[in-house]
Formats: sequence, C-alpha cells, structure tokens
Amino acid sequence: MSTTSNWVSIPKLSRQPSQRLFCFPYAGGAASIYRGWANKLPPDIGVYPVQLPGHGNRLGEAPFKRIEPLVEAAAAALLPYFEGSFAFFGHSMGAIISFELARLLRREHKPTPAHLFLSGRAAPHKRKKEYLSYNLPEPEFIEELRRLKGTPQEVLEHPELMDMLSPILRADFEICETYRHLPEPPLDCPITAFSGLLDQDVSREQIEGWREYTSSSFTLRMFPGDHFFLHDSAPPMLQTMAQAMRDMT
Repeated sequence: MSTTSNWVSIPKLSRQPSQRLFCFPYAGGAASIYRGWANKLPPDIGVYPVQLPGHGNRLGEAPFKRIEPLVEAAAAALLPYFEGSFAFFGHSMGAIISFELARLLRREHKPTPAHLFLSGRAAPHKRKKEYLSYNLPEPEFIEELRRLKGTPQEVLEHPELMDMLSPILRADFEICETYRHLPEPPLDCPITAFSGLLDQDVSREQIEGWREYTSSSFTLRMFPGDHFFLHDSAPPMLQTMAQAMRDMT
C-alpha cells in the first residue's frame, strides 16, 4: 500500500526506511514500471517511483519538452522527500533527469543523492549526434518506436491508443534529443552505470564515459538484453544497487 502525491508514490511501511531510492522512468514510461521493485530490495530501502506530468495518473497534465524546466519542477516537488540517505535511479531519459537533478541540487546547496544509478544512457560527451525523431511524420515515428522495441506491438497497431500516447512519447523524445550538457565539476557521489549487452543504441564505451562525471568511485555493470534489459535483468541489477546502498551507510 502507498499514498501518492502528484510526483512520487510514497510507500506505506511498518517502519521508516533508512534509505530512499527515487526511480525516474524512461521515455513514455510511468512510475508503474518500478512496481514490484520494493519486494526485490531489502526492507530498509524505500522505493519512491517518480511520476512525470503527462504520464500515468497525470495524463491530464501537459508533459515537459525540455530538461531544464522539468528538473526545476522536480526539484521543487521532491525536495521534501530528500531526507536522510537517498539515491537516484534513472533509465534512458530517466538517467539524464537523475544526473541533471543531482547537479541542480548541488548548485542550489540542497541535499544531494549519496549515489547515482544511471542506466541505458550514454555519457553526455560520448553521445553521438542526436537523430531527431520527435518531429517525424506519424508513420515514420511509429517505425522508430517499433525499432526501439519499447512500445508493445499491439499498442503501435491501435490507432486510438497511439492518438493518446504519441504526444507523450514525442515530448519525452524531445527532452532526450534536445538535451545539451553544460560542463560542471564532477559530482562527489559514486556513480554506478548499467547497460544491456545487446543495446544497439548505447555501447559499452558510451556508458563507461559516466566515469568522468564523478570524483568518487565508478562501477559499470553490463546485463543480458537490449535497451530495455532492466525488465528481465531486474533481480541482479537490484542486487547490485542494494549492495551499493549498503555501502552508503
């Protein structure tokens, strides 16, 4: 059971967790993709899935199309929950949200995460020139979604569903494809980066580039699967995260 604010699902636990893990979704994803993670992590780690405007139970809200205002809004909304020891996890789009949110909190002298888990996204300086897909004509956009394999085939073939989902996906893709990294000193928290061995869009070299964004320790873990490896490889990935969070205390 949990209570829910607009931005985050707050777990109802018999006792307060000693650590909090805030989970940011990939493009088109809702907080529900992290449903079940709490059952796979130790009880002293509270899982806080983040719901972005325009997604899940916030479908009636306009989605963000740029990273800067999204991160500023997330910082304001989530700040009351950033207490004690906490970490961020983000996959793909969620990785750049996690990274930029951590940097914004540091610039504003607010509490910062003790660990960043960045998944399925190339380090900013290793990212190839973005192929702009968010503004493609609808048939070509659907073909790009089919290539990425993140949207079920039955959804892609359902015109009414696509009428509803396409604007959300396009907004999220616009965030990713217009993202430009501005240099800052490395973060002082450890970074653990995850990637799929069969991910055609993110190479090992690209994901390993995150090493340059921390003055602390860096760990790289590769798992079986493509860009959406986090679903099938969740148990060993969460085991890695649990161990890293134990080391935070």
